[in-house]
Amino acid sequence: MFNGLGMDLGNLSRLSNAKSRSISPENRDGSAGAGGMATEGTGAECARELGKGWKVSPSIEILPGETTTLADIEGPGAIQQIWMTAAGNASLRNLILRITWEDQEHPSVEVPLGDFFASGWGRYAQVSSLPVCANPARGYNCFWEMPFRKRAQITLENRDEKLIIVYYQINYALTEVPEDCAYFHAQFRRSNPVPYMKEHTVLDGVSGQGHYVGTYMAWGVNNNGWWGEGEVKFFLDDDDEYPTICGTGTEDYFCGSHNFDPRICEPKDENRYVTFTAPYCGLPQVIQSDGMYDSSQRFGMYRWHITDPIRFQEKISVTIQCLGWRTDFGTDFRNKRYLPRRDDIASTAIWYQTLPSRPLSPLGTRDDLEII
Repeated sequence: MFNGLGMDLGNLSRLSNAKSRSISPENRDGSAGAGGMATEGTGAECARELGKGWKVSPSIEILPGETTTLADIEGPGAIQQIWMTAAGNASLRNLILRITWEDQEHPSVEVPLGDFFASGWGRYAQVSSLPVCANPARGYNCFWEMPFRKRAQITLENRDEKLIIVYYQINYALTEVPEDCAYFHAQFRRSNPVPYMKEHTVLDGVSGQGHYVGTYMAWGVNNNGWWGEGEVKFFLDDDDEYPTICGTGTEDYFCGSHNFDPRICEPKDENRYVTFTAPYCGLPQVIQSDGMYDSSQRFGMYRWHITDPIRFQEKISVTIQCLGWRTDFGTDFRNKRYLPRRDDIASTAIWYQTLPSRPLSPLGTRDDLEII
């Protein structure tokens, strides 16, 4: 019998014994037939004339310094969609999303909320990809399938100085999980700035079998000139000094080309840094200096390895070079030299692997993550 996982248009007509469940502030534990029963909540005053069942608890409040459990689910099953938004102007780098599988002592996901949803600079930018969507007014959606066998726990920490209001819904299926299904992982890393002549580490310390499926990167530029000549390298299993997979440049890895600048190929084009958002890749965010208060340029990029996952049997590490040019860009390379840069790079690596997994690298303090 079909277990109801791995959904797509090709199997949408198949029947399954999977049980659909959903957790939200109106049904905190996902119990069957228990949605909309709240008698207290953030909407209680608004619903005072309507009573029970009329949007009494659409959101939750999280105090400064508090960590709240959004979901605690007994399996087997799989999370199939997460929708979330934070009211007000809370910094999304101060909201930390964590997911723990099977009662491990450490989380398998630990990422600032905005970076998890491909919105790392705290400003809205539309993202229309297959596994992640960022829709108008900070409507954040995740469609990564996350199977588990015994237990899944999702928490959100508020590192901000003010109370935040969070709306969310977590849709999942209770069903049998195949033996060859691995566990979803995501890790945030930041180099601010990248040390001179050093690479930014996107991922390391992984032990187990799995496959790498995605990169989101928030890149802040600290020098003049083009910044994206650096190669992305994947060191797999027995790789030592040199990787098995090595790309040709930053914009190439994110499936663009020529600096994301149409003028290089079309001299009459007046646009620079054209944003785009596609199913597997995108440059959804380009923040230019306003000449007054906004400093330098900042970029948000994603690359999802859905049709081309990068598989490893025992371990994986991923790096990117922070590299530009010492001279103006041109077609004559004989007089050009690369410039190792010192930019601000914040990356979110996404992969699946077997358990037990090693603890993630330390996330850092609120100041370490701060966008300045």
